[in-house]
Amino acid sequence: MNTLYRALLLLGLTILPCLGAKANTPITLGVVTWIGYGPIYCAVANGYFAKHGLDVKLVTFSDNAVMPGAVQSGEVDAATLTFDQVVGAVSKGWGVKVVLAVDYSAGGDAILASTAINSIKEIKGHKVAFAPLSPSDFLLGYALDKNGLSLSDITPINTAAEGVPGILVGGSADVGVTYEPSVSVILKSGGGNRFHVLLSSKEAKGMITDVLSVTATTIAKKPKAVDGLIRSYLDGVAFMKAEPAKAAAIIGRALDISPEEAQAQLQGIENPTFAQIGDVFAKSDVLPSFFASGKIIGTIMKKEGQIDSEPPIEATFDASFVKEIQAHPGD
Repeated sequence: MNTLYRALLLLGLTILPCLGAKANTPITLGVVTWIGYGPIYCAVANGYFAKHGLDVKLVTFSDNAVMPGAVQSGEVDAATLTFDQVVGAVSKGWGVKVVLAVDYSAGGDAILASTAINSIKEIKGHKVAFAPLSPSDFLLGYALDKNGLSLSDITPINTAAEGVPGILVGGSADVGVTYEPSVSVILKSGGGNRFHVLLSSKEAKGMITDVLSVTATTIAKKPKAVDGLIRSYLDGVAFMKAEPAKAAAIIGRALDISPEEAQAQLQGIENPTFAQIGDVFAKSDVLPSFFASGKIIGTIMKKEGQIDSEPPIEATFDASFVKEIQAHPGD
């Protein structure tokens, strides 16, 4: 799933041209290889970017940790980041802004516990295994906050997400937070009777969000291009819903997996539709609003020394493009 730690090293960049693109406005879009970017892969394959006047090249990074800097420096015009990365970038004074929520984790991340623990409140006093400053950390922070608890009420066991199954199955902790495929590994252990899901990202849609980000400079100099990127994404979403089998084949080729694997992985994410793309920008304390997720993310990042101060949530995004598109969908 989408995560701060998709890879450890930047191995290189691969530039993929948009199929059938004309000599329109050139745009470089930084991505990592991820199932949640299905609408983008479909937009590439079906020529939607060219339809909206863009000549898009996908720049595939092996490590998304370097991507905020690539956007800020102008190495790429836009990039798919996680929202926590944007919070971190803005806290540094960088002009990185979200213009679109690309996908939500919708079940791919989960808090799991032994069958002796039946609620989030019951994890008080227990050891909990998770990767700090990762989506797992943010999902756990959300769950604790909603149940009147904090990190001081548990004993954290810091580990990589892939290490959580071994810790739980080995009996070193009764609670863990991780993502697929580790979630399934844990649930199937011991004949499927030892562990269960206390809360998944399906019940916390928007806590873990991949976003399309650009700089204020790109917004000022290439507003039509930003608009075109969003409209191309929406065309990709519409295609995925209208032609799921064809979309799975396209996504499978992009990720080097079978169409069946692509369809299975798509069950753990959700791509916002035309009607939903404004939800993250609404001022609300309820997910998927950035005002809800940003509060949790900012608090955790500050507490763990990753940022000096929490930036205003309004500074992390520009909702004007989505508002204009929803008001004038046919333009």
